[in-house]
Amino acid sequence: MAKHSRSATVKTQAKQPMAANAPSKTSRREYVIAYAFLAPAIFGFVVFYILPMARGLQISFTDWDLISPSRWVGFDNYRKLVSDEHFLRALWITATYVVVNITTQTAAGLGIAVLMQKISHSTVIRSLLLVPWLVPNVTVAVITLFILDPNVGLLNHLLGMASVGPIAFYGNPDLAIFTVALVNSWRNMGYTALLIFAGMQMVPKMVYEAAAIDGASPWCTFYRITLPLIRPILVMVVVVSMIGSFQIFDTVAVATKGGPVGSTRVIYFYIYEKAFHQGQMGYAAAMAVVLLLIILAMTLVQLKVTKATETDLD
Repeated sequence: MAKHSRSATVKTQAKQPMAANAPSKTSRREYVIAYAFLAPAIFGFVVFYILPMARGLQISFTDWDLISPSRWVGFDNYRKLVSDEHFLRALWITATYVVVNITTQTAAGLGIAVLMQKISHSTVIRSLLLVPWLVPNVTVAVITLFILDPNVGLLNHLLGMASVGPIAFYGNPDLAIFTVALVNSWRNMGYTALLIFAGMQMVPKMVYEAAAIDGASPWCTFYRITLPLIRPILVMVVVVSMIGSFQIFDTVAVATKGGPVGSTRVIYFYIYEKAFHQGQMGYAAAMAVVLLLIILAMTLVQLKVTKATETDLD
């Protein structure tokens, strides 16, 4: 009887770990519900991102012209890029735009965020800051075409009152790309300011109180405390702005059409011209693949160098 009791106890103890490790019906149901909610997003990501990327990569190895059957050409399109002066110039123009846009947008957004923290936390002000960002790029481009017009534009009229001008902001090859960058910086800086402002609210107040007790000046507090502690937000803003800046197209297409004399022919606009104006879809796809690799490489370098996930609180 004792032996039978001992063996039953051993069997029960052996079964207990298996029962503990086995997923319960509740946890299985939770997994099913979670995957059911994720399924539409995963489906959309695969259909609208992964499959087009795979198809674009495949097209980049062909000479498809949108009409004739495609022919496999291997790496010919990629070799052609190295000697394409227009492609290299488009990359340089795009890089110029990216630097000006990110610098202006981030600096202005940071300044606005600091003013909001010091002066007002008003919800109305935050809502107004988002208004330019909610206006489509095409609409902004059309509006600025009228405002910056050298003959009837409001800005040139004001400059004329100060005995300056007229200035062809979009018509001058030396100014056009900077004008496009500043216009888009104005559109996005409110959204950038709100992101940075949200990050600043996460800094513990006790840190500022300790700095005030130690006699730190406002500038020292900002430089030594605020900036290091909002580093992850700043890096996120820069990375997102960089990706968006490399994809600039609509403002250029509406306001300058790549001109004057190609001074605003950014890489996305050049890809569009090659694909749909000249029918070189394979070559355009190769440029798009190279652009994707450049964006990925720059993003990884930024995240590595800036240690985006770390702050001085860690």
